[in-house]
Amino acid sequence: MSQPNAIEGIFFDLDGTLLDTSEDFIFTVNKMLADDNMPAIDSELIRSHVSEGSRKLVQLAYGLEPSDPKLESLRSRLLDEYNEYINNDRREKAAKLYDGMPMLLDTLDDKAIPWGVVTNKPSAYAKILLDQADLSQRSKTLICPDHVKLTKPNPEALLVACQQTDANPAKCIYIGDHLRDIEAGRNAGMVTIAALYGFISPIDTPDQWHADYNVSSAEEILPLLEKYKWQLPRRATHV
Repeated sequence: MSQPNAIEGIFFDLDGTLLDTSEDFIFTVNKMLADDNMPAIDSELIRSHVSEGSRKLVQLAYGLEPSDPKLESLRSRLLDEYNEYINNDRREKAAKLYDGMPMLLDTLDDKAIPWGVVTNKPSAYAKILLDQADLSQRSKTLICPDHVKLTKPNPEALLVACQQTDANPAKCIYIGDHLRDIEAGRNAGMVTIAALYGFISPIDTPDQWHADYNVSSAEEILPLLEKYKWQLPRRATHV
């Protein structure tokens, strides 16, 4: 019989939380700029804005305002270039699990604790990355924007993930590197962990997200769960 507060599921955001996908975006953005005879932009600048989506990356690369009429065509081009690049599983710097994630996922599998991915990344891209990382058969669920009506920070995607894994949201954990991730987890009634090692923008203030826990590396997650003996971690005091 399971213990009353045993963890029933752990769900991860994809980009910047489960997988380091930054090199795919760095290559794609700077290739576009090179094709347009424009100078490359700093890799760290791109990395820190990945979680804000393709529109933001185009704005950043081309110095555009959100209302610029060129934005959507450049965004479409970026997505086409990105899709072509990530479909090459022999690319030089493919997306990879963060240090500490392999051991964490192995432990979850050993303990038969279901885990999965809940992301705002379209499934066409997310599935490719999980396949290439040999995670598709292990992940018990993959929920993307095309699977739900409302995206994060709405909790719908997380609640669907719980339905698919037969887990009680109140006994689950969501881990993400963006404010919307923490809000989505909180809205779903889950314990939340902020992945401060992820794609954090310079203007982000993760200390004000009020996640239950903050981790500076993925290697801190497993010790945190072991500290609480695989019972649902007590929530941090929100101030």
